[in-house]
This record gives sequence, structure tokens and C-alpha cells, in this order.
Amino acid sequence: MASRGELLSLYRHLLRSAATYPSKNRQGIYRAIQEEWRDDITLSPDDPKTKQKIHVAYKGLEQLRMYDAIKLSKGNPENPNWEVTLEQNPMPKPGGN
Repeated sequence: MASRGELLSLYRHLLRSAATYPSKNRQGIYRAIQEEWRDDITLSPDDPKTKQKIHVAYKGLEQLRMYDAIKLSKGNPENPNWEVTLEQNPMPKPGGN
């Protein structure tokens, strides 16, 4: 089970990564993260649904970080040679295999 501090840290990391995500819909992604966390603030940490949402949040953070300009350019933001590797099924539907 993730502690409250770990969840707040995850939330902050998600917002920071969304703020630098290279997309026209960056602000929409940022707001969606905020809204979903507000909607889920009362969920029990022991509920399997909550654990699944936390797992999805970590996957989402991993995906957002894949597009971090400094990481992609290997420390040189002027480097045009980006490399991205995508997972086959990173966000499976709930209840699916």
C-alpha cells in the first residue's frame, strides 16, 4: 500500500511531467490529472480499485516521462535524435488480460 506522502509525490510528479509534455492538449492532460485526483480523494487505499488506479497512475507517469526533452535528447536539448520505446499494451482495460 502506498503511503499518503508517496501518493502526493506521485501526484506532483504527474503534474510536473504533464506540464512539459509536448502536446497541444497539455493543459487538458494537466486538468484531467487534477480532476481525477480530486474525484478519487475519498477512496479507500485498501480497495482493489484504488490500487489499480495507483498502478495506472505510475504507468501514466512512466509514459509522460518518456517524452521528457532532456531525457530524450540524452542531456542535450539541442540533440534532434530522440528515441522512444513503447510498451505493447501499457494501459490495459480494467478486467482485461
